[in-house]
Amino acid sequence: ASMSSSNRKIVKKNGLVPTQLEERVASALLDLENTSKDLSGELKSLYISAVKEVELQDKRSALLVFVPFNLHKKFKAIQSRLTRELEKKFNDKHVLFIAQRTVLSKSYKRKSKGQPRPRSRTLTAVHQAILDDICYPTQIVGKRTICKIDGKKMLKVYLDPKDVKDCDDKLKTFGSVYKALTNKVVEFMFPSQED
Repeated sequence: ASMSSSNRKIVKKNGLVPTQLEERVASALLDLENTSKDLSGELKSLYISAVKEVELQDKRSALLVFVPFNLHKKFKAIQSRLTRELEKKFNDKHVLFIAQRTVLSKSYKRKSKGQPRPRSRTLTAVHQAILDDICYPTQIVGKRTICKIDGKKMLKVYLDPKDVKDCDDKLKTFGSVYKALTNKVVEFMFPSQED
């Protein structure tokens, strides 16, 4: 695929030029659109907005693919298959899809007269939504905040045990990615793993 045609698979804000990594992911998506029977229909109308690589502890890395918020639902419909295909193309790097969301600061109300800041744009709501995105399609079944003696808080997130086979090897990835995006420490686990 020529660079210009893979470019329609990535649309960056403010006309920024895609990075090499973003170009590679975009052309992989274009490739799947042209060759994969069960994905090509859905992929035609989809594009991504950014890609970020997060280094993991074991010398591997994960690819975070940011998608426009209004296309997120469509991506979710094919996410399991798409993730599998992209992980094959990128030597088994873990691939996660995250919706591009906006956090509005508390001063938002002062800027736009009389309009309250939408709940979905608060930092807490966005961080919560990122948690859900990271482990999708696995559901979060519980959360517990642990307060340590030194005053630091840590969140334990429990995932649906029925998906233990699919994402047991990704739990550390989920934690590293969440830390990279929000600077908060979260431990992902299945309820049965509680020590």
